[in-house]
Amino acid sequence: MRRGDGLATALEHVRVMSELPLSSQDKPEPIIRLAVDVGGTFTDVVLLDGEQRYTSKTLTTTTEPEQGVLQGIEENLKLAGRTLHDVDLLILGTTLATNALIERKGARTALITTQGFRDLVEIGLEDRFAQYDVFLQKPAPLVPRYWRFGVTERINTQGDVLLPLNEDDVRRIAQTLREEDIDSVAVVLLHSYRNPQHEQRVAELLQQELPHLAVSLSSVVCP
Repeated sequence: MRRGDGLATALEHVRVMSELPLSSQDKPEPIIRLAVDVGGTFTDVVLLDGEQRYTSKTLTTTTEPEQGVLQGIEENLKLAGRTLHDVDLLILGTTLATNALIERKGARTALITTQGFRDLVEIGLEDRFAQYDVFLQKPAPLVPRYWRFGVTERINTQGDVLLPLNEDDVRRIAQTLREEDIDSVAVVLLHSYRNPQHEQRVAELLQQELPHLAVSLSSVVCP
């Protein structure tokens, strides 16, 4: 990202917010808006106080991004002679997650899914962005095959349990995760959107075995 891109994004946030219609119950004094754009290098903050605009640019604190955000907000509020209590609207945008995916610099992540389906993330869909390119090189999956695991269980499209969860499978996987020094795991079981009980039980077992492991469930992320 170029140095000015983040500021331009934050200013665009403010422009959009300034065009939002105000209801009859809104305060008569100027509406105070804050826009924050957190990039991989810089954090840009724009404060709009009526017709007055204040901007700041700070270095993104990669280990604790919120610190750069708070610093930028504090600088703008000081310039405007305002406090955080005066702010009516705060909007936040960030490319940190996108950068982590593109640069493959995220946590060491594993995937747990229904037995027999661990390769679906690599097989993908039939449609391709270059349909007739026989030499197409697909991007490598975010989770390599040796960190993708299947557990014995099955729930159908109606949410009925066809095959109970094999909890010993989960415990064996937990041991492997410990040996591989895995930081986080995504649990994606078939049809958990209809019945999340197996995913929830997997999470419970993982937390028992690995209390510090970050666990994400598909039934929570996309219910």
